[in-house]
Amino acid sequence: MNETITVHIGTAEDMARRFSDAWNRAEQGQAVSENHLTFLDLERLLAALTPKRLQLLRHVRHHQIRTVKALAVDLQRDYKNVHRDVDELTKLGLLIRTPDQVVAPYAVVDARFLL
Repeated sequence: MNETITVHIGTAEDMARRFSDAWNRAEQGQAVSENHLTFLDLERLLAALTPKRLQLLRHVRHHQIRTVKALAVDLQRDYKNVHRDVDELTKLGLLIRTPDQVVAPYAVVDARFLL
């Protein structure tokens, strides 16, 4: 499993291009293991990946977390806010939540911005 996810700012066409390229490489027999997350603009990216959420991701990556409540206690944050952040990061695929634990599957979040 690729432990890196690449974060992009781009369009649906950009996503389609990446998909098509990966598909073509796979058809040629090349191994394809890529994880991408695309936002339409910088504002949406920054709204999704706030400093508090990045701190939460780091903590989950380096600690065994059983419950959102335990995570809130560890981070010394309000449970409701941590729960909301876990939900949003799970929707983005940056966290995996099971009945037994919360896991951050990626060791690296690679985000680059062209100026």
